[in-house]
Amino acid sequence: MRRSWVTMVLTGTVAASCAASLAVTATPAVGAVAQAGGWGKAIEVPGLAQLSAGNGGVLAEVSCSSPGNCAAGGTYSSDAFGHTQAFVVSEKNGTWGKAIEVPGLAALNTNGVADLNSLSCGSAGNCAAGGDYSGNGTGAFVVSEKNGTWGKAIALSGATEPNSVSSVSCASAGNCTAGGNGDKQPFVVSEKNGTWGKAIEVPGLAALAAGSPDGVSSVSCASAGNCAVAGFYGVAPSVAFVISEKNGSWGKAMEVPGSLALGGITIASVSCASAGNCASAGYFGDRYGEANLGALVGSEKNGTWAKAIVVPGTSTSARNGTSAVSCSSPGNCVAGGDEAPELEQPYQAFVVSENNGTWGKAIDVPGLTALNAGGNAGVLSVSCASAGNCAAVGAYQDGSSHQQAFVVSENNGSWSKAIEVPGSAALNTGGFAQVVSASCTSAGYCAAGGDYSVPSGDEEPFVVSRT
Repeated sequence: MRRSWVTMVLTGTVAASCAASLAVTATPAVGAVAQAGGWGKAIEVPGLAQLSAGNGGVLAEVSCSSPGNCAAGGTYSSDAFGHTQAFVVSEKNGTWGKAIEVPGLAALNTNGVADLNSLSCGSAGNCAAGGDYSGNGTGAFVVSEKNGTWGKAIALSGATEPNSVSSVSCASAGNCTAGGNGDKQPFVVSEKNGTWGKAIEVPGLAALAAGSPDGVSSVSCASAGNCAVAGFYGVAPSVAFVISEKNGSWGKAMEVPGSLALGGITIASVSCASAGNCASAGYFGDRYGEANLGALVGSEKNGTWAKAIVVPGTSTSARNGTSAVSCSSPGNCVAGGDEAPELEQPYQAFVVSENNGTWGKAIDVPGLTALNAGGNAGVLSVSCASAGNCAAVGAYQDGSSHQQAFVVSENNGSWSKAIEVPGSAALNTGGFAQVVSASCTSAGYCAAGGDYSVPSGDEEPFVVSRT
């Protein structure tokens, strides 16, 4: 199982903020050993090597509800013949348990190809995840954890096959929303008080898209029944859409203001700090949809979306993009991505902050130039616990052109220097590592996860914490 570096710029597509009582292992809690910036040593996801019989896997997402209480999930190779299965793993009071196969998914996944694409936690021990499986067709699944115990995966009803859950967001225990893609019909589905309803087509999108291929890329819920969903439709160029849920009722999908003026937009990430106050991040292309010419951000204030803007301080003459955004309070957000100042130049990772509703200028991730001797670097995920206290994670190339994982922290509004994930170099014997997801719950606590490779080319997932 091998996946390429998942930046918006390099791929030009959207990537895209736990089992029955997991046994506590003897593995020390991630972050138990103090390292630079408070980040502990990365460890292989406990139990995954046994679960996959040594065939590897990849991590999709990490989500934390309080310090030391997190969950992570992803996909592992169940044999050497291309079959895959989904896993979940939980951290409780600072100690990671063993990864387990998503309960009940094997009964759905009769053709042996399943993926977990997204995971979110509403409170400690109460999370939800979603993805897809192959059985009698390709179907979307969701699975919920309640009080520390994962229930059985269920097939979504109401979505036309083939379909897949692409993003999940939980506002509180048992109250989550998922979005995904059906047979050219993006859908949303909600869990209320622990029960999942039927998937419905994104309201208003059929008329807006007029039959163009489309998809949901990101979901964010500020509170139960108050969410935002972002996606795209069309191919040359793509046009971004957003749709909001207010007090449990969905409005109609609308084109992101300014989409066509920028030559077409794709939204990669959306984050909501409170009902009606959200931000989006993505990229725009030329009028033929053939290149990502610039990174963009957008803001919603009191239920109204403003025009998307080019990230201040970034170029529009090369392939650039913003991959992730996280908001801690209305008007206070951070986004991250990568930028090549000119065509044929290396990509550099950047972060950009919105303070009191105004986006500042993007800055190169501090300290990364010294690490990034190979020339390419990008931010893949950001998470903010409070205004001015965030983390950004991603990947860079070292002097041997090996891909390595980095983390960088913001404390009280100031970014520290990026560091290679402690311990990741010792794991990354195959020369390919990246951090794909981060989740922060307080100014000093974050968890992150990603993948590293071994000489055979297989990848293994890891987790790491900052305490």
